[in-house]
Amino acid sequence: MSDVFFILTPNYLALDHAGPAEAMRIAADEGARLRLHTVGPEADCISSLGLASRVDPLPEKLPKHALLVLVGTVDEDRDYASPAAQQLVIWLQSTVRADTRIACICSGALLAAMAGLLNGRRCTTHHALTAKLAALVPSARVEQDRIFVEDGPIATSAGITAGIDLALWLIEQQAGAALAARVARRMVVYSRRDGAAPQLSPFMAHRNHLNPALHKAQDLIAADPAHPWSLAALAARVHVSPRHLSRLFREHAATSIVAYRQALQIEVARERIVQGARIEAAAEAAGFSSARTLRRVWKEITGGTPADARRQACR
Repeated sequence: MSDVFFILTPNYLALDHAGPAEAMRIAADEGARLRLHTVGPEADCISSLGLASRVDPLPEKLPKHALLVLVGTVDEDRDYASPAAQQLVIWLQSTVRADTRIACICSGALLAAMAGLLNGRRCTTHHALTAKLAALVPSARVEQDRIFVEDGPIATSAGITAGIDLALWLIEQQAGAALAARVARRMVVYSRRDGAAPQLSPFMAHRNHLNPALHKAQDLIAADPAHPWSLAALAARVHVSPRHLSRLFREHAATSIVAYRQALQIEVARERIVQGARIEAAAEAAGFSSARTLRRVWKEITGGTPADARRQACR
């Protein structure tokens, strides 16, 4: 079980908290082993919308492998000069463990910087605050125009809704791509990744549409990519004709059923190989008829080989 602490300071941005917190709550509902806490330096915390949140005190000690989520605020100059914010900075400096992970939503990166947690690291924040962040921590590499940046145990995100993108990525790391995709589906959001960010998981790709029959078909395949799904069987399960289902994949997902399933199969095989499985065992787990078939499809989709994934994992 992993503990996730959402840390609120007075005048915090409501969506900075609610978006990632709902993503994590849904993830726990979907089976992720997450335990959520809401804490802060003040028991009664008023949000940007004037809503009062009752929060628990900052813990004296953190459990192993905890995740701290630093939530942004409305007026950084005023709010982060408050006694409550200063108390939080001191707490971060004295309480964060070597195995603690930290996620900063929007201007929450400034709190991490004030605590010295971003020294020498790559990071980002809301586009209007990048210059302020760079001035606050000169040794950091503040990156512009990024949805989120991860450097070691610390991840930082751009403004407001980017916190949901970061939360989905953290959920994927914790509980796997398939579960993160289910969370995104329930929230009706699309996980945005740019070219420099971690690449979009196949379980989240081709889901930026609202067609219910197609989503149901994709859900079925994603739940068991190794199953030998036929067009007729899928069409029957989602109550459309095979011809219509093929058209839905082509028009709304810009791919074919075969290509969609194969991409998920490759991801299943990749996860097994990274975990140390032999290529033959990975091929079987992903539903390929042989290791030779796995290698052929892998090359067609990625341009590389299963052995490349193993070497990268060992770096």
